[in-house]
Amino acid sequence: MSNSLFSAFEKVSSKAWKQKIQVDLKGADYNDTLIWKTDEGIDVRPFYHQDEITETAQIQPQQWFIGQIIFVQNETASNKKAIDAIEKGAETIKFIIPNKDISVEKTIENIDLESTNIQFDLHFLDQSYLDSLAKISANAELQIIIDPIGQLASTGNWFKSADNKINVCKQITVNTVTYQNAGANIVQQLAYGLAHLNEYCNTNGFEDVKTIHFNVAVGTNYFFEIAKLRAYRVLFNALASEYNCEADLKIHAIPTKRNKTIYDYNTNMLRTTTECMSAILGGANTVFNLPYDAIYHKDNAFGERIARNQLLVLKNESYFDAVNNASDGSYYIESITMQLAEKGLALFKDIEANGGFIAQLNSGIIQKKIKESANKEQSLFDNGNITLLGTNKHPNKNDKMKHNLELFPFVKMNPRKTLIQPIIEKRLAETTEQNRLKTE
Repeated sequence: MSNSLFSAFEKVSSKAWKQKIQVDLKGADYNDTLIWKTDEGIDVRPFYHQDEITETAQIQPQQWFIGQIIFVQNETASNKKAIDAIEKGAETIKFIIPNKDISVEKTIENIDLESTNIQFDLHFLDQSYLDSLAKISANAELQIIIDPIGQLASTGNWFKSADNKINVCKQITVNTVTYQNAGANIVQQLAYGLAHLNEYCNTNGFEDVKTIHFNVAVGTNYFFEIAKLRAYRVLFNALASEYNCEADLKIHAIPTKRNKTIYDYNTNMLRTTTECMSAILGGANTVFNLPYDAIYHKDNAFGERIARNQLLVLKNESYFDAVNNASDGSYYIESITMQLAEKGLALFKDIEANGGFIAQLNSGIIQKKIKESANKEQSLFDNGNITLLGTNKHPNKNDKMKHNLELFPFVKMNPRKTLIQPIIEKRLAETTEQNRLKTE
Protein backbone atom coordinates (compact mmCIF):
# COMPACT_ATOMS: atom_id res chain seq x y z
CA MET A 1 0.00 0.00 0.00
CA SER A 2 1.50 3.36 -1.03
CA ASN A 3 2.17 6.31 1.24
CA SER A 4 -0.01 8.46 -1.01
CA LEU A 5 -3.04 6.35 -0.09
CA PHE A 6 -2.34 6.81 3.62
CA SER A 7 -1.97 10.56 3.14
CA ALA A 8 -5.47 10.69 1.67
CA PHE A 9 -6.94 10.02 5.11
CA GLU A 10 -6.97 12.59 7.87
CA LYS A 11 -5.27 11.47 11.10
CA VAL A 12 -7.61 10.86 14.01
CA SER A 13 -6.36 11.37 17.58
CA SER A 14 -7.20 9.10 20.50
CA LYS A 15 -9.24 11.93 21.98
CA ALA A 16 -11.38 12.12 18.85
CA TRP A 17 -11.91 8.34 18.85
CA LYS A 18 -13.05 8.44 22.47
CA GLN A 19 -15.44 11.30 21.78
CA LYS A 20 -16.99 9.35 18.90
CA ILE A 21 -17.35 6.25 21.09
CA GLN A 22 -19.04 8.26 23.84
CA VAL A 23 -21.55 9.64 21.32
CA ASP A 24 -22.30 6.11 20.10
CA LEU A 25 -22.84 4.90 23.68
CA LYS A 26 -25.86 7.24 23.91
CA GLY A 27 -25.36 8.16 27.54
CA ALA A 28 -23.91 4.89 28.84
CA ASP A 29 -20.81 5.29 31.00
CA TYR A 30 -17.63 4.74 28.99
CA ASN A 31 -15.63 3.30 31.90
CA ASP A 32 -18.37 0.97 33.16
CA THR A 33 -19.37 -0.24 29.71
CA LEU A 34 -16.12 -0.69 27.80
CA ILE A 35 -13.25 -0.93 30.29
CA TRP A 36 -12.60 -4.12 32.25
CA LYS A 37 -10.05 -4.71 34.98
CA THR A 38 -7.87 -7.80 35.11
CA ASP A 39 -6.71 -9.70 38.19
CA GLU A 40 -3.38 -7.94 37.73
CA GLY A 41 -5.08 -4.55 38.22
CA ILE A 42 -4.75 -3.48 34.59
CA ASP A 43 -7.56 -1.57 32.89
CA VAL A 44 -8.16 -2.97 29.40
CA ARG A 45 -9.49 -0.26 27.12
CA PRO A 46 -11.61 -0.70 23.97
CA PHE A 47 -8.91 0.79 21.74
CA TYR A 48 -5.26 1.81 21.83
CA HIS A 49 -3.66 4.63 19.89
CA GLN A 50 -0.14 5.57 18.91
CA ASP A 51 -0.33 8.96 20.62
CA GLU A 52 -0.87 7.21 23.99
CA ILE A 53 2.24 5.02 23.74
CA THR A 54 5.07 6.73 25.59
CA GLU A 55 7.40 3.73 25.95
CA THR A 56 7.88 0.47 24.08
CA ALA A 57 9.72 -2.73 24.90
CA GLN A 58 13.11 -2.86 23.20
CA ILE A 59 13.37 -6.55 22.34
CA GLN A 60 15.88 -8.08 19.98
CA PRO A 61 14.64 -10.57 17.35
CA GLN A 62 14.36 -14.11 18.70
CA GLN A 63 14.52 -17.37 16.79
CA TRP A 64 12.41 -20.17 18.22
CA PHE A 65 12.92 -23.93 18.24
CA ILE A 66 10.58 -26.90 18.53
CA GLY A 67 11.36 -28.78 21.73
CA GLN A 68 10.63 -32.21 23.14
CA ILE A 69 11.08 -33.39 26.72
CA ILE A 70 12.38 -36.89 27.44
CA PHE A 71 12.57 -38.35 30.93
CA VAL A 72 15.64 -40.60 31.05
CA GLN A 73 15.13 -43.92 32.83
CA ASN A 74 17.16 -45.95 30.38
CA GLU A 75 19.89 -44.25 28.37
CA THR A 76 19.59 -46.49 25.31
CA ALA A 77 15.82 -46.16 25.07
CA SER A 78 15.93 -42.41 25.64
CA ASN A 79 18.67 -41.99 23.05
CA LYS A 80 16.62 -43.91 20.48
CA LYS A 81 13.55 -41.83 21.32
CA ALA A 82 15.50 -38.59 20.94
CA ILE A 83 16.94 -39.56 17.55
CA ASP A 84 13.45 -40.51 16.35
CA ALA A 85 12.02 -37.18 17.60
CA ILE A 86 14.78 -35.24 15.84
CA GLU A 87 14.11 -37.08 12.59
CA LYS A 88 10.44 -36.11 12.95
CA GLY A 89 11.04 -32.41 13.50
CA ALA A 90 12.24 -31.74 17.05
CA GLU A 91 15.03 -29.14 17.16
CA THR A 92 15.70 -29.09 20.90
CA ILE A 93 15.74 -32.09 23.21
CA LYS A 94 15.45 -31.64 26.95
CA PHE A 95 16.64 -34.73 28.84
CA ILE A 96 15.34 -34.88 32.39
CA ILE A 97 18.04 -36.62 34.43
CA PRO A 98 16.65 -38.09 37.68
CA ASN A 99 19.91 -39.28 39.26
CA LYS A 100 23.69 -39.33 38.85
CA ASP A 101 23.73 -42.93 37.59
CA ILE A 102 22.51 -41.77 34.17
CA SER A 103 25.33 -41.69 31.61
CA VAL A 104 25.40 -38.48 29.60
CA GLU A 105 27.59 -40.00 26.91
CA LYS A 106 25.18 -42.88 26.28
CA THR A 107 22.18 -40.57 26.33
CA ILE A 108 23.49 -38.31 23.54
CA GLU A 109 25.27 -40.98 21.51
CA ASN A 110 24.95 -40.49 17.71
CA ILE A 111 23.09 -37.19 18.10
CA ASP A 112 24.43 -34.36 15.96
CA LEU A 113 25.09 -31.75 18.63
CA GLU A 114 25.77 -29.05 16.06
CA SER A 115 22.29 -29.21 14.53
CA THR A 116 20.28 -30.05 17.67
CA ASN A 117 20.10 -28.11 20.92
CA ILE A 118 20.49 -30.37 23.95
CA GLN A 119 19.36 -29.50 27.46
CA PHE A 120 20.07 -31.51 30.59
CA ASP A 121 17.55 -30.81 33.35
CA LEU A 122 19.06 -32.22 36.56
CA HIS A 123 16.76 -33.27 39.38
CA PHE A 124 19.66 -33.65 41.79
CA LEU A 125 22.81 -31.79 42.75
CA ASP A 126 26.18 -33.46 42.45
CA GLN A 127 29.29 -31.40 41.76
CA SER A 128 31.25 -34.21 40.09
CA TYR A 129 28.34 -34.80 37.70
CA LEU A 130 28.23 -31.09 36.94
CA ASP A 131 31.97 -31.10 36.28
CA SER A 132 31.62 -33.96 33.80
CA LEU A 133 28.78 -32.15 32.06
CA ALA A 134 30.85 -28.98 31.92
CA LYS A 135 33.62 -30.82 30.07
CA ILE A 136 31.17 -32.09 27.47
CA SER A 137 29.37 -28.76 27.13
CA ALA A 138 32.67 -26.96 26.56
CA ASN A 139 32.71 -28.46 23.07
CA ALA A 140 29.03 -29.11 22.41
CA GLU A 141 27.44 -26.09 24.16
CA LEU A 142 24.97 -28.21 26.09
CA GLN A 143 22.49 -26.32 28.24
CA ILE A 144 22.71 -27.40 31.86
CA ILE A 145 19.49 -26.70 33.75
CA ILE A 146 19.59 -26.88 37.52
CA ASP A 147 17.70 -24.62 39.90
CA PRO A 148 18.24 -25.12 43.64
CA ILE A 149 15.87 -22.29 44.57
CA GLY A 150 13.21 -23.78 42.33
CA GLN A 151 13.79 -27.12 44.08
CA LEU A 152 13.23 -25.43 47.45
CA ALA A 153 10.06 -23.69 46.25
CA SER A 154 8.45 -26.76 44.68
CA THR A 155 9.46 -29.44 47.20
CA GLY A 156 10.07 -27.50 50.41
CA ASN A 157 13.66 -28.75 50.66
CA TRP A 158 17.02 -27.97 49.12
CA PHE A 159 18.79 -30.61 47.09
CA LYS A 160 20.43 -33.26 49.27
CA SER A 161 24.02 -32.18 48.87
CA ALA A 162 26.91 -30.83 50.84
CA ASP A 163 27.67 -28.44 47.98
CA ASN A 164 26.73 -24.79 48.07
CA LYS A 165 22.95 -24.56 47.64
CA ILE A 166 23.11 -21.76 45.09
CA ASN A 167 26.52 -21.46 43.45
CA VAL A 168 26.39 -24.59 41.33
CA CYS A 169 26.58 -23.68 37.66
CA LYS A 170 27.72 -20.98 35.27
CA GLN A 171 24.42 -21.29 33.43
CA ILE A 172 21.75 -19.87 35.74
CA THR A 173 18.25 -21.35 35.54
CA VAL A 174 15.06 -19.85 36.95
CA ASN A 175 12.02 -22.11 36.90
CA THR A 176 8.79 -20.11 37.13
CA VAL A 177 6.57 -22.94 35.85
CA THR A 178 5.63 -23.94 39.40
CA TYR A 179 4.34 -20.45 40.20
CA GLN A 180 2.00 -20.39 37.21
CA ASN A 181 0.77 -23.96 37.68
CA ALA A 182 0.05 -23.21 41.34
CA GLY A 183 -2.16 -20.23 40.47
CA ALA A 184 0.09 -17.15 40.66
CA ASN A 185 -1.16 -14.26 38.55
CA ILE A 186 1.00 -12.76 35.81
CA VAL A 187 2.44 -9.91 37.91
CA GLN A 188 3.40 -12.40 40.63
CA GLN A 189 5.06 -14.69 38.08
CA LEU A 190 7.12 -11.80 36.75
CA ALA A 191 8.12 -10.47 40.17
CA TYR A 192 8.89 -13.90 41.64
CA GLY A 193 10.94 -14.85 38.60
CA LEU A 194 12.98 -11.66 38.86
CA ALA A 195 13.42 -11.99 42.63
CA HIS A 196 14.33 -15.67 42.16
CA LEU A 197 17.05 -14.64 39.70
CA ASN A 198 18.25 -11.84 41.95
CA GLU A 199 19.00 -14.34 44.72
CA TYR A 200 21.53 -16.00 42.42
CA CYS A 201 22.92 -12.61 41.45
CA ASN A 202 23.30 -11.50 45.05
CA THR A 203 25.28 -14.66 45.79
CA ASN A 204 27.36 -15.00 42.64
CA GLY A 205 26.93 -11.88 40.58
CA PHE A 206 26.90 -12.35 36.81
CA GLU A 207 30.63 -12.84 36.45
CA ASP A 208 31.41 -15.45 33.76
CA VAL A 209 27.71 -16.23 33.31
CA LYS A 210 26.93 -16.29 29.60
CA THR A 211 23.33 -17.52 29.62
CA ILE A 212 20.30 -17.13 31.87
CA HIS A 213 17.55 -19.70 31.32
CA PHE A 214 13.96 -18.88 32.26
CA ASN A 215 11.49 -21.79 32.22
CA VAL A 216 7.98 -20.37 31.98
CA ALA A 217 4.46 -21.77 31.74
CA VAL A 218 2.05 -20.09 29.34
CA GLY A 219 -1.59 -19.65 30.30
CA THR A 220 -4.75 -19.16 28.32
CA ASN A 221 -5.02 -15.33 28.34
CA TYR A 222 -3.69 -15.01 24.78
CA PHE A 223 -2.54 -11.39 24.50
CA PHE A 224 -1.52 -11.07 28.14
CA GLU A 225 0.67 -14.16 27.85
CA ILE A 226 2.39 -12.64 24.80
CA ALA A 227 2.96 -9.50 26.85
CA LYS A 228 4.16 -11.55 29.84
CA LEU A 229 7.06 -13.09 27.95
CA ARG A 230 8.01 -9.69 26.56
CA ALA A 231 7.82 -8.22 30.07
CA TYR A 232 10.24 -10.90 31.29
CA ARG A 233 12.81 -9.51 28.87
CA VAL A 234 12.13 -5.92 29.91
CA LEU A 235 12.64 -6.80 33.58
CA PHE A 236 15.67 -8.95 32.87
CA ASN A 237 17.31 -6.12 30.95
CA ALA A 238 16.64 -3.75 33.83
CA LEU A 239 18.21 -6.13 36.38
CA ALA A 240 21.12 -7.03 34.10
CA SER A 241 22.00 -3.37 33.65
CA GLU A 242 22.32 -3.00 37.43
CA TYR A 243 24.89 -5.82 37.46
CA ASN A 244 26.60 -4.74 34.23
CA CYS A 245 25.63 -8.14 32.85
CA GLU A 246 25.88 -9.07 29.19
CA ALA A 247 24.45 -12.58 29.54
CA ASP A 248 21.80 -13.76 27.08
CA LEU A 249 18.30 -14.51 28.30
CA LYS A 250 16.83 -17.73 26.92
CA ILE A 251 13.12 -18.29 27.54
CA HIS A 252 11.87 -21.88 27.37
CA ALA A 253 8.08 -22.05 27.36
CA ILE A 254 5.56 -24.82 27.92
CA PRO A 255 1.74 -24.69 28.18
CA THR A 256 0.32 -24.52 31.68
CA LYS A 257 -1.24 -27.54 33.37
CA ARG A 258 -3.60 -25.32 35.36
CA ASN A 259 -6.41 -25.31 32.78
CA LYS A 260 -6.00 -28.86 31.45
CA THR A 261 -8.72 -31.45 31.94
CA ILE A 262 -9.23 -35.20 31.88
CA TYR A 263 -12.80 -34.98 30.54
CA ASP A 264 -13.24 -33.87 26.93
CA TYR A 265 -9.46 -34.16 26.79
CA ASN A 266 -9.20 -33.33 23.08
CA THR A 267 -10.03 -29.74 24.06
CA ASN A 268 -6.56 -29.67 25.61
CA MET A 269 -5.16 -29.58 22.07
CA LEU A 270 -6.99 -26.32 21.40
CA ARG A 271 -5.69 -24.87 24.65
CA THR A 272 -2.09 -25.88 24.01
CA THR A 273 -2.21 -24.56 20.44
CA THR A 274 -3.15 -21.03 21.49
CA GLU A 275 -0.71 -21.17 24.40
CA CYS A 276 2.12 -22.19 22.08
CA MET A 277 1.12 -19.34 19.76
CA SER A 278 1.39 -16.91 22.68
CA ALA A 279 4.81 -18.31 23.54
CA ILE A 280 6.08 -17.89 19.98
CA LEU A 281 4.68 -14.38 19.52
CA GLY A 282 5.99 -13.43 22.96
CA GLY A 283 9.54 -14.29 21.94
CA ALA A 284 10.23 -17.71 23.50
CA ASN A 285 13.48 -19.29 22.32
CA THR A 286 12.20 -22.84 22.75
CA VAL A 287 8.63 -24.08 22.89
CA PHE A 288 7.95 -27.46 24.50
CA ASN A 289 4.37 -28.48 23.84
CA LEU A 290 2.36 -30.40 26.44
CA PRO A 291 0.72 -33.57 25.07
CA TYR A 292 -3.06 -33.43 25.29
CA ASP A 293 -3.10 -36.51 27.56
CA ALA A 294 -0.04 -35.70 29.67
CA ILE A 295 -1.93 -35.30 32.94
CA TYR A 296 -3.50 -38.76 32.91
CA HIS A 297 -1.50 -40.93 30.46
CA LYS A 298 2.07 -42.13 30.69
CA ASP A 299 4.46 -40.95 27.97
CA ASN A 300 3.28 -42.39 24.68
CA ALA A 301 4.28 -42.03 21.04
CA PHE A 302 0.89 -40.83 19.84
CA GLY A 303 0.46 -37.99 22.35
CA GLU A 304 4.04 -36.82 21.82
CA ARG A 305 3.65 -36.98 18.04
CA ILE A 306 0.49 -34.85 18.12
CA ALA A 307 2.17 -32.31 20.43
CA ARG A 308 5.22 -32.10 18.16
CA ASN A 309 3.06 -31.83 15.04
CA GLN A 310 1.14 -28.90 16.52
CA LEU A 311 4.41 -26.98 16.63
CA LEU A 312 5.44 -28.19 13.19
CA VAL A 313 2.17 -26.90 11.75
CA LEU A 314 2.66 -23.53 13.45
CA LYS A 315 6.20 -23.26 12.15
CA ASN A 316 6.05 -24.75 8.67
CA GLU A 317 2.44 -24.30 7.60
CA SER A 318 1.28 -21.24 9.58
CA TYR A 319 4.65 -19.52 9.04
CA PHE A 320 5.16 -18.56 12.67
CA ASP A 321 8.87 -18.57 11.95
CA ALA A 322 8.62 -16.09 9.07
CA VAL A 323 8.58 -12.93 11.21
CA ASN A 324 10.61 -12.39 14.37
CA ASN A 325 8.87 -10.46 17.15
CA ALA A 326 5.61 -10.21 15.20
CA SER A 327 3.91 -8.47 18.13
CA ASP A 328 6.25 -5.47 17.94
CA GLY A 329 4.30 -2.30 17.22
CA SER A 330 0.93 -3.56 18.48
CA TYR A 331 -0.22 -0.68 20.68
CA TYR A 332 -2.36 -3.01 22.79
CA ILE A 333 0.44 -5.50 23.45
CA GLU A 334 3.03 -2.75 23.94
CA SER A 335 0.80 -1.09 26.53
CA ILE A 336 0.12 -4.34 28.40
CA THR A 337 3.82 -5.29 28.28
CA MET A 338 4.96 -2.08 29.92
CA GLN A 339 2.16 -2.10 32.51
CA LEU A 340 2.94 -5.69 33.49
CA ALA A 341 6.65 -4.87 33.67
CA GLU A 342 5.99 -1.83 35.87
CA LYS A 343 3.73 -3.76 38.24
CA GLY A 344 6.15 -6.69 38.31
CA LEU A 345 9.04 -4.35 39.11
CA ALA A 346 7.06 -2.70 41.92
CA LEU A 347 6.32 -6.09 43.52
CA PHE A 348 9.94 -7.15 43.04
CA LYS A 349 11.14 -4.04 44.88
CA ASP A 350 8.71 -4.80 47.71
CA ILE A 351 10.09 -8.34 47.99
CA GLU A 352 13.66 -7.05 48.09
CA ALA A 353 12.78 -4.40 50.67
CA ASN A 354 11.38 -7.13 52.91
CA GLY A 355 14.31 -9.53 52.91
CA GLY A 356 14.36 -11.03 49.43
CA PHE A 357 12.79 -14.04 47.76
CA ILE A 358 14.31 -16.83 49.87
CA ALA A 359 13.48 -15.02 53.08
CA GLN A 360 9.87 -14.65 51.98
CA LEU A 361 9.74 -18.32 50.98
CA ASN A 362 11.05 -19.24 54.42
CA SER A 363 8.40 -17.09 56.12
CA GLY A 364 5.62 -18.43 53.89
CA ILE A 365 4.71 -15.05 52.37
CA ILE A 366 5.21 -16.15 48.75
CA GLN A 367 3.16 -19.31 49.33
CA LYS A 368 0.38 -17.28 50.96
CA LYS A 369 0.20 -14.77 48.12
CA ILE A 370 0.09 -17.49 45.46
CA LYS A 371 -2.61 -19.34 47.39
CA GLU A 372 -4.69 -16.15 47.60
CA SER A 373 -4.42 -15.69 43.84
CA ALA A 374 -5.20 -19.37 43.21
CA ASN A 375 -8.26 -19.30 45.49
CA LYS A 376 -9.57 -16.22 43.70
CA GLU A 377 -9.17 -17.92 40.32
CA GLN A 378 -10.70 -21.15 41.67
CA SER A 379 -13.74 -19.22 42.89
CA LEU A 380 -14.22 -17.71 39.44
CA PHE A 381 -14.07 -21.19 37.91
CA ASP A 382 -16.45 -22.68 40.49
CA ASN A 383 -18.93 -19.86 39.83
CA GLY A 384 -18.73 -20.33 36.07
CA ASN A 385 -16.93 -17.06 35.37
CA ILE A 386 -13.94 -19.02 34.05
CA THR A 387 -15.01 -21.59 31.46
CA LEU A 388 -13.34 -24.88 30.69
CA LEU A 389 -15.31 -26.35 27.82
CA GLY A 390 -16.36 -29.93 28.47
CA THR A 391 -15.82 -29.60 32.21
CA ASN A 392 -17.92 -26.79 33.68
CA LYS A 393 -19.52 -25.82 30.36
CA HIS A 394 -21.28 -28.25 27.99
CA PRO A 395 -19.93 -31.44 29.61
CA ASN A 396 -20.43 -34.70 27.75
CA LYS A 397 -22.26 -36.87 30.29
CA ASN A 398 -21.36 -40.01 28.34
CA ASP A 399 -17.64 -39.30 28.69
CA LYS A 400 -16.11 -41.89 31.08
CA MET A 401 -12.57 -41.67 32.41
CA LYS A 402 -12.36 -43.88 35.51
CA HIS A 403 -10.68 -46.77 33.68
CA ASN A 404 -8.51 -44.56 31.45
CA LEU A 405 -6.30 -43.04 34.12
CA GLU A 406 -2.73 -44.36 33.89
CA LEU A 407 -1.46 -41.49 36.06
CA PHE A 408 -3.04 -39.95 39.15
CA PRO A 409 -4.14 -36.54 37.83
CA PHE A 410 -4.79 -34.82 41.15
CA VAL A 411 -2.71 -33.29 43.91
CA LYS A 412 -0.92 -36.10 45.74
CA MET A 413 -0.89 -35.95 49.53
CA ASN A 414 2.49 -37.23 50.69
CA PRO A 415 3.20 -35.90 54.19
CA ARG A 416 6.91 -35.43 54.80
CA LYS A 417 9.23 -33.20 56.72
CA THR A 418 10.19 -30.05 54.82
CA LEU A 419 12.13 -26.90 55.61
CA ILE A 420 9.36 -24.71 54.23
CA GLN A 421 5.83 -25.13 52.93
CA PRO A 422 6.17 -26.18 49.27
CA ILE A 423 4.29 -24.39 46.50
CA ILE A 424 1.68 -26.91 45.33
CA GLU A 425 0.61 -27.08 41.70
CA LYS A 426 -3.11 -27.70 41.25
CA ARG A 427 -5.42 -27.72 38.25
CA LEU A 428 -8.68 -25.73 38.31
CA ALA A 429 -10.82 -28.73 37.36
CA GLU A 430 -9.57 -31.18 39.99
CA THR A 431 -12.46 -31.05 42.45
CA THR A 432 -15.07 -31.10 39.68
CA GLU A 433 -13.37 -34.09 38.07
CA GLN A 434 -13.05 -36.01 41.34
CA ASN A 435 -16.75 -35.56 42.06
CA ARG A 436 -17.62 -36.69 38.56
CA LEU A 437 -15.41 -39.78 38.77
CA LYS A 438 -17.30 -40.87 41.90
CA THR A 439 -20.58 -40.96 39.99
CA GLU A 440 -19.38 -42.96 36.97
